[in-house]
Amino acid sequence: MEYFAGLDVSLRSCALCIVDARGGVAFERELACDVGEIAQCLKSFAHPIARIGFEAGTMSQHLFYGLTNNGFDVVCMEARQVSAALSAMRNKTDKNDARGIAHILRTGGFSPVHMKSREAHGTRALLSCRKALLNKTIDLANEVRGLLKIFGLRLPKTVQHGSFDAVDRSRRGLGARHVAAVGCPARVISAVPRSGSAGQTRGPE
Repeated sequence: MEYFAGLDVSLRSCALCIVDARGGVAFERELACDVGEIAQCLKSFAHPIARIGFEAGTMSQHLFYGLTNNGFDVVCMEARQVSAALSAMRNKTDKNDARGIAHILRTGGFSPVHMKSREAHGTRALLSCRKALLNKTIDLANEVRGLLKIFGLRLPKTVQHGSFDAVDRSRRGLGARHVAAVGCPARVISAVPRSGSAGQTRGPE
C-alpha cells in the first residue's frame, strides 16, 4: 500500500501527517522545520513514502531540494488551490492542515509548482540585494542634498559615482558638527559599487 506525507510548514516548525492510499491516518507528529529532522522521521516510518507534499511558501525551495536529495519524491503544491481546499475545514490547526494536505496529495487534486534551481535563486538574491542597495544609496544622496540646501550649499544635479564624497567636501563650508553629520552618509554613498547607467547620482530637478 502506498503512503503519502503532507507537511504544513511554518518558519520554525511543521506538522507532519502520513495517510495511506485509503485515506486512513497512519502517523502524525509536530517537527522542527529542519530537513534533517523531517527526513529522519520519514525514514523511520515503517513503510516507504510514495510522495511528500506541501504548499508553496518561503521555505519551499529549501525543503524541496533538501528532501529530494534525501531520496524522496517531493511535490510543491499551488498555494491558492491548497488554501481553497483547506478553507472548508471547520477547525483550522497545523495538525488538521497537514492532514488535509496529505489527502490532497493522495487524491491528486492539485497543481504542482515549478521549483527553480538553486543557481537561479542565488542569482535572483544577488539582483534583489543590489537593487535594494542602490535604492538606499539614492535615498542617502537625496538626504545629503537636502541637508546641504539648508545651509545654502547646492550640489550639481548629476554627480559621478565615486566622487560624491569629494564634491561634497569641496562645497561644505560648515561647522565641525555639520561636517560630521553630512560626511558619514556621503562616504557610504561613495563606497557602494555601481556600474553602467547607475554610476551617477541625480538630484531632484
